[in-house]
Amino acid sequence: MALTHDEREQFLAEPHVAALAVDSAEEGRAPLTVPIWYQYAPGGDLWIMTGRDSRKGRLIAGAGRFTLMVDRVEPTVRYVSVEGPVVSTLPATREQLVEISARYLPAEKVDAYVDFAWKEHGEQVVIHMRPQRWLSSDLGGF
Repeated sequence: MALTHDEREQFLAEPHVAALAVDSAEEGRAPLTVPIWYQYAPGGDLWIMTGRDSRKGRLIAGAGRFTLMVDRVEPTVRYVSVEGPVVSTLPATREQLVEISARYLPAEKVDAYVDFAWKEHGEQVVIHMRPQRWLSSDLGGF
């Protein structure tokens, strides 16, 4: 059964690790699909952070759009997939790294991870996507 508008937005707002998919734009290659952290608030755009020169970042820049899919298996099988255009790509700030890290990591791990990632991951960008097409389902108690 498809989720309502509010249910799918609320589910996407939860801190799931997403599967990001983007066209590989390369002959004989399937779309690139990788796990990624993301940030989303109902009614708004979502954003991800990635290396400016990463394969993922280059492919998203070339395609101008991408898909995120999040799911769970407990207490019911539920998923939300959202696809849309990139609306901005900006240099990442340390504050954004703290925000997204705090969404996924225990509070006592955030500072150490941010210090490490800010120094070691190279130049990062924040890519904003406007949700345009949604697919969702909840299989209930099956």
